[in-house]
Amino acid sequence: MSMSAGLWKPTVVRNVRRPDAAVMRTLAEHGVATVHEGQGRTGLMLPYMRPIYPHAKISGAAITVSCQPGDNLMIHAAMETVRRGDILVVTTTSDSTDGMFGDLLGTSCQAHGVVGLIIDAGIRDTTDLTSMQFPVWAKAISAQGPVKATAGSVNVPVVCAGTIVHPGDVIVADNDGVVVVPRDRAEEVAKLSAMRIAKEALVRQRMKNGELGLDFLGLRAKLKELGVEYVDEEV
Repeated sequence: MSMSAGLWKPTVVRNVRRPDAAVMRTLAEHGVATVHEGQGRTGLMLPYMRPIYPHAKISGAAITVSCQPGDNLMIHAAMETVRRGDILVVTTTSDSTDGMFGDLLGTSCQAHGVVGLIIDAGIRDTTDLTSMQFPVWAKAISAQGPVKATAGSVNVPVVCAGTIVHPGDVIVADNDGVVVVPRDRAEEVAKLSAMRIAKEALVRQRMKNGELGLDFLGLRAKLKELGVEYVDEEV
């Protein structure tokens, strides 16, 4: 975002550097929970961001959009900056639940290869969006339609559902929510997530065999350290 005379100026940044497509696919396969843990329990959007239909699962580079509440002008402006595989990440300058996105914009997104929408505001036409199989994670559903009257910005840093998103960051979204992976850490986080999956596979097998996490995870010592006492009295 540029500044002029000490004020933020509405800006559309046309070009965004995107991570490797194979790395983004790998992050999607690993899933939100694993990626969140793999990158040190960071980047998770607030849990009110829910998919409009179950089993949706996407990853892609973020095209960020900052709008006025109830005004989707800048979503339209963002459409000429997208590439196939991108994800729109939309936020508003103050809290909004108005339905700022519906099936018409969903149709435009699909025509341009956008694979999903993350919006910290409301959407509408959810039946149509679901039948189109266009994945959306949103704060709210509302029939209150938008206007197209106020400037905002495209491809500038934004805060969406409590998490900062830079253009080109990787968005991973599934039934567990939405996590943001910084673009320059995408490959590293993919490797860390794979290591976590391998570790969890070993833990899962030991639990299937009936072993207690208290024992093989060293949690008895932790309980003792925290002052937990065992007694044999019946409650």
